[in-house]
Amino acid sequence: MIRLKCLNTAHPMRRAASVSLVVVMALALASCKTLSPEATGSLGAAAAPADTRTVMDAWAERYRTMPNDPDTAVNYAQALRANGQRQQAVAVLEQASLQHPKHMALLGAYGRALADNGAYKQALDVLNRAHTPDQPDWRILSVQGAVLDQMGRHEDAQRYYATALRIVPDEPSVLSNLGLSYALSKDLVRAESTLRKASAQSRVDPRVRQNLALVVGLQGRFQEAENIARADLPTEAAAANVAYLRQMLAQQNGMKPGETKPSVRAQGS
Repeated sequence: MIRLKCLNTAHPMRRAASVSLVVVMALALASCKTLSPEATGSLGAAAAPADTRTVMDAWAERYRTMPNDPDTAVNYAQALRANGQRQQAVAVLEQASLQHPKHMALLGAYGRALADNGAYKQALDVLNRAHTPDQPDWRILSVQGAVLDQMGRHEDAQRYYATALRIVPDEPSVLSNLGLSYALSKDLVRAESTLRKASAQSRVDPRVRQNLALVVGLQGRFQEAENIARADLPTEAAAANVAYLRQMLAQQNGMKPGETKPSVRAQGS
């Protein structure tokens, strides 16, 4: 799933739906272009939880004793990224990939880490080597699509998602990425239908519904958006997110918050 990470706010309710709010920034305010192909968000330099640091320290010790083991490198890098040390994670995986240039799982992790660090072109080059045309990995295809979305190449991204969905039809994480890609290209009608399909799956991340709530809200249907958001957020948090969306759209349309109910028209409407 695409992770959006450039919003940095201390408000706890806004933080709860950071994925949705940063897409609003991209669509309504055009001030956020940074996406990352992961399922969870990063909102700045908050202190890492104690268990995250414990896991990182454990893998760091193992990496010191087994620096040439590719699986150890992958797990250590994942722990580093969880702790916000993205550049160090890239360095660990770069070194490991030089020693194991054909290790697919390692290359996949390296490509994700590069994308997380904003090195999108290099990430695509590495991800292209993380699977083969005769044995495509739908997870890598979805990550490649996410990277292309970050580069503004939405039509190319959507082709990658379509290929992934031919392998795993109705996979909610891929459908969610595809829905967000449509939203980023301002095709809100297709974005909504795709995210509704994703949210209807039995295995669905709550953030999928938050993205659906966003897209519904972007079309001016704020009460419906709030109702969707309430499925996973406390009532006050859902209301706060929708209120924030209203305010941002009002500012985009040059109106005072609460002056008139703003609406966002989907492409072709």
